[in-house]
Amino acid sequence: MIKQLPAIATVRDRSRALAMLEAVLSPEWEWRYYSFDSGWSPGEEMASMRDGAGNDYAIVFSAAGVYAQACDHESPMSPYRVSPPVPWPGLFDSVPDVFRPYVDEPAFAGRNGLPRATVCFWRESSDSQWRCGEVVVPAEDMDDADGAEWLFDVLIAGSADAYREFAEEVYEVTLDLDAVQAVFDLKPLTQEIVSVLNPEVTLGDLAKVIAQIGYPTTA
Repeated sequence: MIKQLPAIATVRDRSRALAMLEAVLSPEWEWRYYSFDSGWSPGEEMASMRDGAGNDYAIVFSAAGVYAQACDHESPMSPYRVSPPVPWPGLFDSVPDVFRPYVDEPAFAGRNGLPRATVCFWRESSDSQWRCGEVVVPAEDMDDADGAEWLFDVLIAGSADAYREFAEEVYEVTLDLDAVQAVFDLKPLTQEIVSVLNPEVTLGDLAKVIAQIGYPTTA
């Protein structure tokens, strides 16, 4: 899966676009799938996805690079496959020291403070590619056993079409592709674009979330 990911800057831009589209379509934060916090902590931004059914991901952007982990709660690689629960062998063993604090980050933990993850990958600023640990996938579950392919499918696809297909299924709406594309291109939001996507939302309603995402605005 990580071989399909683009450069760090592109992952960040796509993540902000997804979060902005979600904010327009789902004004209530608790019902959104994709979010982006440009002020997650000093010097760090975080993109996230959660589907409300126990599946999620978190991507942290910092000067050091990017760290990501995700959880498919039905994966055979879940830490809760055994008792007491433990992470899948090799999942975190190779995480660079600069990203090691994220492994134990309380915001990403499940019960008993254990990292709730079936996927982990990273890319330091000096790296030429994305990296992950030496993980042996269960032989009988070679087809997306960790859930990475479907958890990151919209982000990897990185297209307005892919998001429109996702949103029309989830939110049961019909979306204008040009309006979705405008947000994917990170064009400053106008009331016209917002109204085309969701006539019940105003640009003023989105002021705080625009700032939180760090979405481009007009001067």
